[in-house]
Amino acid sequence: MKLVVGIVHSDDAETLIRVLEQKGQRCTMISTTGGFLREGNATVLVGVSEEQVDQVLDVIRESCHARTQLVSPLPPVAEAGEFYIPKPVEVQVGGATVFVLDVVRSEKY
Repeated sequence: MKLVVGIVHSDDAETLIRVLEQKGQRCTMISTTGGFLREGNATVLVGVSEEQVDQVLDVIRESCHARTQLVSPLPPVAEAGEFYIPKPVEVQVGGATVFVLDVVRSEKY
């Protein structure tokens, strides 16, 4: 048995969960925050047999897309009287970070 842990952008989470459920995969979503931008993410947990791992990875790959976003950087520490006008920076957000872990034991009550 394997545990697939996918950390995805919150915009992609609902689509991912819907497609996983349509394919007969049960999953759990945990709302998380992290990364450079401190934006909302979702950690999706899927317990599957070893034969089903590739199917789940394909669904994640198809459902979660990277995109670019403009953000304003934090101003540096400035002396009194100095002005700092932030210029927006384009960064890549979204996509998915996926871990596939071996499960030593699983119980369901």
